[in-house]
Amino acid sequence: MPDQINSAGRPAQEPREAVRIHTKQIEDACIDKDCIEDLRVWLTASSQAALEGAVNARARSAELLHVYIDVAPIPYKPGHFTADLSFFYRITGEALSGLTRPAALEGLAVFSKRVVLYGGMSQTKVFSSADNELLPETLYQARTPDCVVEAVDPMVLSSRVGEGAEGPGAPGPEIPAAVRSLFPEEPVFSGGRLLYVSLGQFSTVRMERGAQLLIPAADRAMPDRSCSDDPGTPDEPCDLFARVDFPTQAFYPGTK
Repeated sequence: MPDQINSAGRPAQEPREAVRIHTKQIEDACIDKDCIEDLRVWLTASSQAALEGAVNARARSAELLHVYIDVAPIPYKPGHFTADLSFFYRITGEALSGLTRPAALEGLAVFSKRVVLYGGMSQTKVFSSADNELLPETLYQARTPDCVVEAVDPMVLSSRVGEGAEGPGAPGPEIPAAVRSLFPEEPVFSGGRLLYVSLGQFSTVRMERGAQLLIPAADRAMPDRSCSDDPGTPDEPCDLFARVDFPTQAFYPGTK
């Protein structure tokens, strides 16, 4: 029987002993394929001004910036939790004004949804030296599972321009400061004309809890390269580049 080869190109060793590790155990998970229709785009001030004088407008791309996650237990259903998810998108497009050059549009869209997953039950109180800073609101906080969302940038399915019905004091969505800082201008929450976009979003959601597991191990992992205090040797730029494999897949359309 030929020897097995590991990812480093060396013969794989047979398991010698069981070792104890601490990791995240997935309690429950789901996949979602959301078709989000007529999602309001909160344009920046200059983009809103361009839209007001445009004949038509269209969205070109959508970038997922952040997902805010709020986990809460479900009363009378032990071990189950709701996860309220807010997806923040940067929408870019163009405003068409007759024969003139299209004006660039940029704005923010927010999509909210709720999922229910089993998150397990735990009676333990977990403390870590990494969290030594005490805050009053977290001292008696219930131990909820960690919710993890994995998502790709959405597909832009369609877009349209509608007439605004909000007054000048209409409230907008609650936007985290870090998300606001990604835009060159503040979003406008009212206007005579509004941009709507329909998106297709793929995502996975999972609930995780810390767990101690016993797994087989061949040996402890050790570095296979000597340390060097000279950044110029032996890793010269061209030598380093020569060891990088050619990214063949990057040259095929539709692959990453």
